[in-house]
Amino acid sequence: MRKKDFAKNAFDEHLLVLKKIAEPKSLQNIRFCAKKIADCFKRGNKVLIFGNGGSAADSEHFAAELIGKLTKKRKPLPAIALPSCAPIITAISNDFGFEDVFSRQLEALAKKDDVVIAISTSGLSKNVIKGVLKAKEKGAYTIAITSVNGRLKSIADNSICIDSKNTQRIQEMHIFVIHLLCEFTQELCKKTA
Repeated sequence: MRKKDFAKNAFDEHLLVLKKIAEPKSLQNIRFCAKKIADCFKRGNKVLIFGNGGSAADSEHFAAELIGKLTKKRKPLPAIALPSCAPIITAISNDFGFEDVFSRQLEALAKKDDVVIAISTSGLSKNVIKGVLKAKEKGAYTIAITSVNGRLKSIADNSICIDSKNTQRIQEMHIFVIHLLCEFTQELCKKTA
């Protein structure tokens, strides 16, 4: 009996999920979201990004690319990764509960016409869902980067959904989507700079 080749299967699955993102409808949606982000910056607003675990790291990476640079030296774009401040996270978790860790920050920071981006591989995280609901209440435009499962995709104003049940493949595609969003946004912002 031949042993299962996990690496080959992972590569094959990765490519299959990547092909789904490359479909015209999916790319059009990613471009639409990038335009929403660029328009937010053009109005003088900011982007707030959040998620749990690996998605928290992805939100920090996303903010870093917008503030720093992805491929070209340019004016920094205002972005805040909500999971970045341990004292805020732990204080809110202790005083209010972990379910309020993002909604409380968004209550303080989100303004009308900001863009709020929620990242969740499952689409089920209660604190992420609660954060999106608070952002919408504040008048921010919400984008979910998630899977095809879970409640998150249906409550955000727009969702970029990865069609896979494998958490690793979903998260790999999230970082790919984040880089695409940054590249498209950078180009859109450059055209009016």
